[in-house]
Amino acid sequence: MEVSRRIGVSKSLIYRWHHSVGGMYRPVDTSYSPRYLDREERYELARLDGLGWSMRQIAKAMNRSPSTVSRELARNTDARSGRYQPERAHRLAWQRQRRPKASKFCANPRLRQQVQAWLDLDFSPEQIVGRLRVVHHDDESMRVSHETIYRGIYVYPRGELTKELKAHLRSGRTTRRRGGRPERRVTIPGLVSIHQRPEEVHDRLVPGHHEGDLIKGSTASNSAVGTIVERTTGYLTLLHLPDGYHAEQAAEAVTEQMTALPAWFAKTLTWDRGTEMARHAAITAATGINVYFADPYYPRQRGTNENTNGLLRQYLPKGTDLATHTRVDLQHIADRLNDRPRKHLDFKTPREALATLLTEQLKSVATTL
Repeated sequence: MEVSRRIGVSKSLIYRWHHSVGGMYRPVDTSYSPRYLDREERYELARLDGLGWSMRQIAKAMNRSPSTVSRELARNTDARSGRYQPERAHRLAWQRQRRPKASKFCANPRLRQQVQAWLDLDFSPEQIVGRLRVVHHDDESMRVSHETIYRGIYVYPRGELTKELKAHLRSGRTTRRRGGRPERRVTIPGLVSIHQRPEEVHDRLVPGHHEGDLIKGSTASNSAVGTIVERTTGYLTLLHLPDGYHAEQAAEAVTEQMTALPAWFAKTLTWDRGTEMARHAAITAATGINVYFADPYYPRQRGTNENTNGLLRQYLPKGTDLATHTRVDLQHIADRLNDRPRKHLDFKTPREALATLLTEQLKSVATTL
């Protein structure tokens, strides 16, 4: 490791340091944000002030506001000499940024308790931020950024949220890092391309268009769970496949699920190119729902389903036997996600979005009677 070689310490010590701050580092200088004067600007300020320039002249020359120059000189002019010392000013600015101060969670126990409660329900930090605006729309004290939540979880020297809450993050990681999943390529005969799908599907304005796929378990167990997500509401249904996920079992499970939905909420189904949907024509014949298949290596064409499958991996981990989950277990998992706020729904939940649609349908029927 380059860092350990340069500073002459072991790799294990570097890793311990890295994990102690949750992979989040405070910059070593105050110049990481343009709001702060950097060292060069402070030296230029000292030079112009020494020439007797006015604050407005200095501000114009440095492309800063006069108030910035005024505050900097008032705050950092040496009381004994009466002169502005740039190196001393830069050091003091760094020290002030490091000053101990109570975080938002420490100063607001009610906010901390609410964030902890939603983390316990597996809400992501972004979902928590959005949900706070929905539930506490008239209370500015119940506002926090997702970055503050992450810092409360990961940066334990200053974080007030318990370490156990890391387990409720979707990834389960102890440090923040990017992640991703490769997409596999599978083809089936007789598929109907996504490019033949009705135009109304693309804008998510018309309900009743779904996306589906399989989440597979370990190779040894040869198990899988089917996932179907409605594009407008994000409402999730999980398919119980205790007898395997070949074309016959998958078609039966999909047919059972889709026939239980009202016609206005079951129009199309877009699926990955998996052979489990080889009997898509039988599904269409039984339900009247047209099945379309996404292009290979284009998971974004089923973005709602792909995102949901990523969320589900928290409950249905890779490499495990998914056949151990009963129908009741899968319903419990689906309920957890259907009660989780979503950004594209203005942080309403899929269940709330579906309830709104049902209310609108009832009103529409009432007006026609």
